[in-house]
Amino acid sequence: MMEFLYFPENKVEYIPALITLVLFIAFAVIVMKAIMRKAQREREQFESKYPEAKRETKEPR
Repeated sequence: MMEFLYFPENKVEYIPALITLVLFIAFAVIVMKAIMRKAQREREQFESKYPEAKRETKEPR
């Protein structure tokens, strides 16, 4: 019926896929944190350069 699905009987074959998944998730978290850190630095630079812009906008919660 669904010959394209492959579920190995030997569960050890799942280990490489699990390692790859963990590596990609860790890399995604690292990149996300780097982007957030960079955005925070740019926001601080903008607010120091244009202090009047901070008074006109509301702070996010």
